[in-house]
Amino acid sequence: QVQLVESGGGLVQPGGSLRLACAASETRYTINTMAWYRQTPGKQRELVASITADGSATYADFVTGRFTITRDTAKRRVYLQMNSLKPEDTAVYYCYAEVLQGPRGSYYHRDYPYWGRGTQVTVST
Repeated sequence: QVQLVESGGGLVQPGGSLRLACAASETRYTINTMAWYRQTPGKQRELVASITADGSATYADFVTGRFTITRDTAKRRVYLQMNSLKPEDTAVYYCYAEVLQGPRGSYYHRDYPYWGRGTQVTVST
């Protein structure tokens, strides 16, 4: 099993910044794509940003230009720098990772999804 532990959430005023971090506990497996999702009550979880193992990043339209996703592959961590925060960014932010597991050459040798428990981000005066 791989555990993902998020940190860095909190309360910030509109226009402020926060940096989220996520660390993967397991070192035996290759971690491919990592991402941040967010969810508010009554709504589906939505993708915020993702980054591949080679560093290629994609962003949701609502954060482009404000958020930056990066990763430290050696330390098995992913970060989300959030600038110019808006009240509508208020949500629980979840770390996500695709972990390559299973016997090589078998059907089970593929990426498996893992989620963190989430960290609350509140943007308010």
